[in-house]
Amino acid sequence: MIFEDLPTTPTSEELLDKAFSRAARAGRAKSGVEAQESMLQTASNVLSDNLENVVTAWPDFDEVDPFYRELADAVVGVDEARTHLSEVTWASRKTKSLGREYIGRLPRDDPDLARKLRKQAFARMGSVMDEVEDDLQFLNEARDELKTFPDIRPDEPAIVVAGYPNVGKSSFVNDVTNARNEIAQYPFTTKAVRVGHVERDHIRYQLVDTPGLLDRPADERNAIEEQAVSALTHLADAVLFMVDASATCGYPLEDQLALREDVRATFVDTDDESDEDGVGFLTVCNKSDLSTDVEADAYMSVETGEGVEDALGAAIDATGYELELPTRD
Repeated sequence: MIFEDLPTTPTSEELLDKAFSRAARAGRAKSGVEAQESMLQTASNVLSDNLENVVTAWPDFDEVDPFYRELADAVVGVDEARTHLSEVTWASRKTKSLGREYIGRLPRDDPDLARKLRKQAFARMGSVMDEVEDDLQFLNEARDELKTFPDIRPDEPAIVVAGYPNVGKSSFVNDVTNARNEIAQYPFTTKAVRVGHVERDHIRYQLVDTPGLLDRPADERNAIEEQAVSALTHLADAVLFMVDASATCGYPLEDQLALREDVRATFVDTDDESDEDGVGFLTVCNKSDLSTDVEADAYMSVETGEGVEDALGAAIDATGYELELPTRD
């Protein structure tokens, strides 16, 4: 996952302590004006380099997969993150230029004046770091949020499982995928996101169960959740919408079908029937041992196991995914 390797962002105080302590050690190795010059160079380099490292650790949002970019925008705000990164870039360049400026002003034969100028430079570097204190804090908090994203891979075919709570989505994902399902949380929902994997014909498919996002009507989602759903539209190759015709899930079938149309409108471009790369959409009736009183593409009972593999096969077919084989020249 693109954000999982983001390092912890140091605070302004931590960077200043690091820079000035290293500068003090460098100064002790020399004497007179030379000591002051060494301290200036060391502090300037430590601050500038570490601030630059903060910025370069972040990916270019223009090159991030649209799925992760929209999630990042939903959680931390891409434009806001860019603004804070820009401020840190300014601070990196400013601390570098201050070092050069004051090194150029050092007298060759007056250690006392050199010490005074070095202290003045350190004070100005400290002021620069004070200016970006909030920027560094924002980036560290953003990093903590982004690292919690579930490890979903946009380059692998994905089946998004949707439907009202208690219709059997999680049980289905658990049943058909391996025992090492990944469970993570989107930062904007307290409910876990379950990602399971299943392999067919040497292709690994992801089954993504997103409680808190696709288990209620759009008008009940907040703005951040809506943007998260928008991000999922970049990911999905197929949507498996699960219904419970018996309504033992606690929701009338009529409401379930209304949600189905809501989800279908979100993921499927019904205005472009020629779109061969569109998202496949199928309705699966679970708890078929209790009722099949609904028109569906597949019927199954996770409880009894009947029809589960057929439903999974239909979902895989709905992705329309084909393995790209290398071609010979």
